[in-house]
Amino acid sequence: MAVLRSALFALVFYGWTAIAVFLAYPISLFGERAARGWAHSWARYHRWCCANILGIRSRIEGAPPKGAVLVAAKHQSMFETIEIVLMLDEPAMVLKRELARIPFWGRIVTAYGAIPVDRSGGAAALRQMMRAAEVAIAEGRPILIFPEGTRVRPGETPPLQPGFAGLYRALKLPVAAVALDSGRLWPRGRFVKRPGIVTMRFAEPIPPGLKRGEIEARVHEAINALEGGA
Repeated sequence: MAVLRSALFALVFYGWTAIAVFLAYPISLFGERAARGWAHSWARYHRWCCANILGIRSRIEGAPPKGAVLVAAKHQSMFETIEIVLMLDEPAMVLKRELARIPFWGRIVTAYGAIPVDRSGGAAALRQMMRAAEVAIAEGRPILIFPEGTRVRPGETPPLQPGFAGLYRALKLPVAAVALDSGRLWPRGRFVKRPGIVTMRFAEPIPPGLKRGEIEARVHEAINALEGGA
């Protein structure tokens, strides 16, 4: 049954996503509000497909933050990259520059106000990222980052990427860390997904101004709070 569910999900979700990507360009021409509305409707469609086809739903523990805050989330699957957008107030997601270059979809990513980052771009890329982040902060939007840098399997707790501490220091924002366990149901690199509940645990905000070692340790502990069944 899980194989059939996963195949149907791929057909239904990615089939409509291809159309949504094609339509993203003309919609984005109507401005940021239209682009964000279109992106959120696609995220809600993803939520519906996950719940009604895969049998995967999310459960929130703690309180999702409001306003300008740096949100640092665990990353185990594609699920949370879309689901968490619906839990926050129009977050500006830090993502790989390549995603902003996807034909058609890249246009709406840019119009939405995401923050593309060139990991090999050096100081110039960092300055560009900071300018985009400052615009989002001025609008009262949270900045969403996956500080491990890539998807990891359940039980894996790699160190945070070094860019996280630099972003935290530069933005001078509190950090809301998010632990999650999506990898139990949506394993990295596997086609078959299993039904169940994904827990998204929002920790109490960590204040700005901490030294690098302390902020990295506290965020690392918080995003891994569900590892080992905690």
